[in-house]
Amino acid sequence: MAGLFETLFGRPAQTPTPTSRDWADSLAMPVFAGLDDAEREALRGLAQRLLGDKTFSPVSGAVPTGADMATIAALAALPILHLGYTWYAGWSEVIIYPEQFVPERDVTDAYGVVHRVHRPLSGEAWAGGPLILSLDDVAWSGQREGFNVVIHEFAHKLDMKNGRADGRPPMHSGMSGVEWAAAFTPAYQDFQRRLQRREYTEIDPYAGESPAEFFAVLTEYFFELPDLLRRVFPAVYQQMSLFYRQDPFARLERANHDPATP
Repeated sequence: MAGLFETLFGRPAQTPTPTSRDWADSLAMPVFAGLDDAEREALRGLAQRLLGDKTFSPVSGAVPTGADMATIAALAALPILHLGYTWYAGWSEVIIYPEQFVPERDVTDAYGVVHRVHRPLSGEAWAGGPLILSLDDVAWSGQREGFNVVIHEFAHKLDMKNGRADGRPPMHSGMSGVEWAAAFTPAYQDFQRRLQRREYTEIDPYAGESPAEFFAVLTEYFFELPDLLRRVFPAVYQQMSLFYRQDPFARLERANHDPATP
């Protein structure tokens, strides 16, 4: 795959190694508030392993800084903080664009009509292939505003661990696929009904694109705005907490009640 991108864009530029200051600044982002010292150390270890293990390929003039690399890696490490690095095995490359990119592809609608689609994207994840990020959109991630392109695309990679992205990642021992479906299916159906009625939704409407996007967008909210997700879709929040083996809401509560918490 690297050869294809070198053909299209030329040889990718070398990415810088984050400094200690870069790591400190990235771990000071609001999304990491409430992590204890042991979790921060584990997160940085996972992030550094990711930078060393994956090939990061800036294309189309993207020039990521050391701070950008630390941010991408730290945000990517958060979903697997209590899962382990092997959840990101099976693929090797992260493509970095300077801004949103516009792929050209054919999409077949429900009537069998093929349409050529041009739509700007902030990120993309290919099954068995690279993960793609827009550097501009990375800069907006991690601020506890409900948007996180890094976590979104890496959530797709987790979803794909048992095949195609379908909104149902592999279940851990002790989890129930029936309970997962009982939480996610009615939530997704209700969300789509609200979109069809043009009702306001506190969750990004893009979540209604497919069950896979519902899972990825709600993963963004799980880490960025856990209080909102827990209130809007409590059963979904509970299943996500079981899957990610984290409770960001409790972490946020601790941070809000302890000014000394980083």
